[in-house]
Amino acid sequence: MESGHPRVVIVSGRWTRDLIPLLGLEHLPEIWGSHGWEQLKPGGEYAIARMNEDALRHLADADAWTTEIEARGGRCEMKPGGLAIHWRGLTPGQVADIHELVYQNWVLKEMHKNLAWHDFDGGIELRVPGRHKGYAVDAVLSDMSKETAAAYLGDDFTDEDAFQAIHGRGTGILVRPQFRPTAADFWLKPPEELLEFLHQWHELSGGKGK
Repeated sequence: MESGHPRVVIVSGRWTRDLIPLLGLEHLPEIWGSHGWEQLKPGGEYAIARMNEDALRHLADADAWTTEIEARGGRCEMKPGGLAIHWRGLTPGQVADIHELVYQNWVLKEMHKNLAWHDFDGGIELRVPGRHKGYAVDAVLSDMSKETAAAYLGDDFTDEDAFQAIHGRGTGILVRPQFRPTAADFWLKPPEELLEFLHQWHELSGGKGK
């Protein structure tokens, strides 16, 4: 980032306001948050895309029963365009209980008509359809020449849209300790293989030093 090469873009399912403190960076790169619904540019310009009003109404309705989920051990995260229910660390019985509760509400209250169900590593998310990480990748690549070398690195199921979006225009890289079926082109084990890849990419793009 300091050298200006390569261009660094963070694409995350997190709300940007929650992500920024976790990054701990003095100068922020371009950030696409909430699965592409938010864009924060390096200069500070920020925008949230317009969303379907019926979907937003259902998100507000879902927020009313998050206390019941939390009472069962889950953790709820409301953000622009989505409600994430986390259950990492819970027992299989607790996970099944929360999963069934969310599914029943999603179907019986007809939320499935306006909110898409997405599984991720450690939970599920009810999300306003229309944006995902692949959308952000498409938007970033549209600003670049076709000759520009590009790579997308991710570890979650929600990164699969991005791996598909970059296919044929760059390289998709799955970064996680264990392999799983993926649309990515390559698999790296963190941290050693990931650090080596980033070091080589930095050097090949004109950077110097580690």
